[in-house]
Amino acid sequence: MTQDNAFISFRNVNKFFGKYQAIDDVSLDISHGEFFSLLGSSGCGKTTLLRMLAGFEAVSSGEIYIDGQPMSGVPPHHRPVNMVFQNYAIFPHLNVRDNIAYGLRKQKLSRAKRNDMVDDMLELIKLPEYGDHKATQLSGGQRQRIALARALILKPKVLLLDEPLGALDKQLREQMQLELRALQKTVGITFVFVTHDQEEALTLSDRIAVMSEGRYLQVDTPTGLYENPVSREVASFIGTMNFFDGTVTSIKDGNAVIKVDGLGEVSAPVGTMPLMAGNTVTVAIRPEKFLLTDDKPDGLQYSVKGQLNNAAYLGERSHYYVSIEGVSQPTAVSTQNRGRTKEIEAQNRPVWLSWDSAAIVVLKDV
Repeated sequence: MTQDNAFISFRNVNKFFGKYQAIDDVSLDISHGEFFSLLGSSGCGKTTLLRMLAGFEAVSSGEIYIDGQPMSGVPPHHRPVNMVFQNYAIFPHLNVRDNIAYGLRKQKLSRAKRNDMVDDMLELIKLPEYGDHKATQLSGGQRQRIALARALILKPKVLLLDEPLGALDKQLREQMQLELRALQKTVGITFVFVTHDQEEALTLSDRIAVMSEGRYLQVDTPTGLYENPVSREVASFIGTMNFFDGTVTSIKDGNAVIKVDGLGEVSAPVGTMPLMAGNTVTVAIRPEKFLLTDDKPDGLQYSVKGQLNNAAYLGERSHYYVSIEGVSQPTAVSTQNRGRTKEIEAQNRPVWLSWDSAAIVVLKDV
């Protein structure tokens, strides 16, 4: 994506709070109608970036563009954006209809037009019968929908969401993720979403920027981030990953032959990575990419013998931890529980781990 076809552009944006640099020379493009997430741990700069986009924080240097227009000097209430916060900020003294219509109070609209717009919003958020309810009668999920409706009724070009699901319990949060994604597809506007929850970002997003120390480490689709992380930091932040130390012994036909501690010799494609014989690398394999068996299986490229140390039954899946000679940390293995699952058999027994080259991600050591 280039600036010419981007709907939102950050160009060499920096933000300082005194001597502390919260945002470090970020250039980033977001397309029209995209659900784009800023993902990272506390203090990584994701909320600061969102607040600068909203106009609540001034850019120290650089520029932010929305729909081709520079935003420097444009106050928040004149920007084509609206924002939904984690606490929703629902007014307890107003009913649902008045909460949704609150942003319309300065617009010269007839009562009939305003009521029609509120009715449309109530239908959109699937609460058509709740208009006269008091705010104190709403559940957490309903309050979140009201906050979304209040933001969307103003027809912003961009909706900014600062961890809006963080206050919900797990089951309701997962339900609202699906509803929020469906809502974004329905209204068709650009959503920029801040979260520290990797599963939430993977579920909701068209693309994700993984942030750390004021910069983004990688911008990609959920599948791209999970299957092809560009660094150990990204690989460890998105899901669970096993890491093994290795040394490149040769490069043949676009594949690196790597001697890996504990796993032996493996071969994996290197893509555009500039590798040569003698380079130290990290070989990464997701837990679910391993096959765990009591006996050495046929049909997979690589197998290694280990010892089962620990196991955890988690309902739909089970996690296992296997010691491999020459590897300092236990190797995590995840299996999906299909059908009725028996009790996990005794630990401290020999097992086999098997995988093929498609499971391997090669990360060059810096």
